[in-house]
Order: sequence, then structure tokens, then C-alpha cells
Amino acid sequence: MARNDRLFNRGKIIITMKKLSVSLSGHQTSISLEPEFIDALHKIAMREKKSVASIIEQIDAARHADENLSSAIRVWIFKKCCIC
Repeated sequence: MARNDRLFNRGKIIITMKKLSVSLSGHQTSISLEPEFIDALHKIAMREKKSVASIIEQIDAARHADENLSSAIRVWIFKKCCIC
């Protein structure tokens, strides 16, 4: 049974991941994110009149060397969307 892109199995939530392919610094890269984060990334890109790839390049350039790119993208989206 599917609810909001989540699958429920015996009361447990199974998260479905989606792959996003982009070119970073001339190298093809595949990033795994939850559908909600991919949707948010596309909405932010449209709002800011930027490509998704350019936003990911910006995040990639700003992250720490030991930080996972997918995690850095999630945190960036959270900070962008969260009113704290």
C-alpha cells in the first residue's frame, strides 16, 4: 500500500529512494535522494531560475570533504525551506 511515496509494510515505513543523475565538474554522478527532496530541489531551482545541476555544484563546492553529497543536499534544502 502506498501513501505519500512511502510504502507501509507491517506498520513499518519503507523509504523509496530515487536516483538523480547530474554532471559535476565534467563527471557524471548519480545521487540517491528521497522523492520529497528531489521535488524540493526542482522547485527551488525553478524559483531561483537556476538549473538543478548548478545548485548541486554549488552545494558540492561548499561541503566539507568528509561530508556525503546526498546528506549535504538534504541539509541545504532543509535550511532553504525551514523557517527557524
